[in-house]
Amino acid sequence: MRFKADENISARVIRLLQEHGHDVATVPDEGLIGASDDRIAEAAASEGRAVISLDRGFADVRRYPPGTHPGVFVVHARDLRPSVILMVVAIFLTNRALRTSPDATIVIEPGALRIRRPQDA
Repeated sequence: MRFKADENISARVIRLLQEHGHDVATVPDEGLIGASDDRIAEAAASEGRAVISLDRGFADVRRYPPGTHPGVFVVHARDLRPSVILMVVAIFLTNRALRTSPDATIVIEPGALRIRRPQDA
């Protein structure tokens, strides 16, 4: 899968995604630090990339309806330590939902996964 990693996604998570065979472009590498969510979503969509972020605003299906983008993955945890986020993403990478929901909005939480597909919107 092709991802656009928001500026709040750590280098460790980016490396983990790449180690699992994913193509990851980052907001910082593309000069988009501080850009609005809409600008980041637009850039990701124009490149055919799913957004991955800690920003819960991307999970707003009224603003970013499933089926209108290549995918949105929001990592949500009460504990935002990088090691916790890395663990949550590592567990998620073993889930088949990553391979079967390219245009969905997916919220990844410790022990839970919420998926909104286009037909659910």
